[in-house]
Amino acid sequence: MYFTDRGIEELVQRRGEETVTLEWLGEQLRTFVDMHPEFETPIERLATWLARDDEDDE
Repeated sequence: MYFTDRGIEELVQRRGEETVTLEWLGEQLRTFVDMHPEFETPIERLATWLARDDEDDE
């Protein structure tokens, strides 16, 4: 198990029943980067990966 798995598991456990929009997620990511600018590159990579995830289906 990777260390990040713990955070993901906590997210699923605490908020797994909620439905969110990508707009909401984008705002949360922007807020996080504003508070923690040192994570700008990994957040950018995650957002790009999520945005392009369906390109593999072609």
